Amino acid sequence: MEDGIFFNQSKYIKEMLKKFGLEDSKPMKTPMSSDDKLTKDEECESVDSTKYRGMIGSLLYITASRLDIMFSVCLCARFQEAPKTSHLEAVKRIFRYIKGTTHLGLWYPKGTGIETVIYADSDHAGDYVDRKSTSGICTFVGCCLTSWFSKKQTALAISTTDAEYVSARKACQQALWMKQALIDYDVRLDDVPIMCDNKGAIDLSKNPVQHSRTKHIEIRHHFLRDNVQKVHVSIEKVPFVDNVADILTKPLKRESFNYLRLGLGMIEHIP
Repeated sequence: MEDGIFFNQSKYIKEMLKKFGLEDSKPMKTPMSSDDKLTKDEECESVDSTKYRGMIGSLLYITASRLDIMFSVCLCARFQEAPKTSHLEAVKRIFRYIKGTTHLGLWYPKGTGIETVIYADSDHAGDYVDRKSTSGICTFVGCCLTSWFSKKQTALAISTTDAEYVSARKACQQALWMKQALIDYDVRLDDVPIMCDNKGAIDLSKNPVQHSRTKHIEIRHHFLRDNVQKVHVSIEKVPFVDNVADILTKPLKRESFNYLRLGLGMIEHIP
């Protein structure tokens, strides 16, 4: 478009809804209820795993432009080995949500700067199967979202500070990669701010003030503190209601979900 680039996958979404017989389903306002607690659900009836995996694969393809469903899809993808009816209902809800938001996509306006900022968040013990935390990272260059991911942490965090610190460490890796990538375009950034909403994690990144409570954190996570001291990155506080990475860590209520979705630069454009 004249004033920027709008990126969405509405054509593929319509084809996918038709493929799985959900083109006439009732739209939903959010991809997952904030009250949903998906588990292995051994008592529920099993469903066709081939169809379930096909639905998950199609949804994962859409996350190239629809990070608003990233957490929900990744959560449902954890049950592909033995899907139950409860898992299938959760996946169908995601389809019903994207049916009502077919023309939603990412907006990249012209004339934005190259100031880079990264948002990091985690949901402590959010997985109801093994109680591991989920990390969410969003990277912005100017006001444009350039990369994101939602991933379950490999180690069990025993406190919120632990979980948030691990997420900030992953954000630091992303910041260093982004700085290196921009050098190829003759753009050299100073320190990249990492926005975090946990004061304990911020304090720990600057000084081991809580060493007695966090000495069990693996050495590899402390390279965040090393890069803060070298001024490669900086850790800054952001109010939890404005931390857009929160949308990648857990199901949210409708008001919070819509607010953060807009903060990510996602708009609806009907050609």
